[in-house]
Amino acid sequence: MPTESGLLLYGTDGCHLCEEAESVLASLGVAAKVVDIAGDDDLLQRYGVRIPVLRDGAGRELGWPFDAEAARRFLEHE
Repeated sequence: MPTESGLLLYGTDGCHLCEEAESVLASLGVAAKVVDIAGDDDLLQRYGVRIPVLRDGAGRELGWPFDAEAARRFLEHE
């Protein structure tokens, strides 16, 4: 499954919600580059209590919880 250009999924290793978000994207045939926020203080401060967060190349963000329909609508406007 190719990674969508500019699509990032912020999360942390072992985050079960992040795994669920990846599954939602996979159900749509979409892959995002997974960014582990644990090693970056700025990302940790910005996203620490919000993960998983899907971010597109334009800087728009879709925060959890989201289902396949919400993700599809978000991606249609990418």
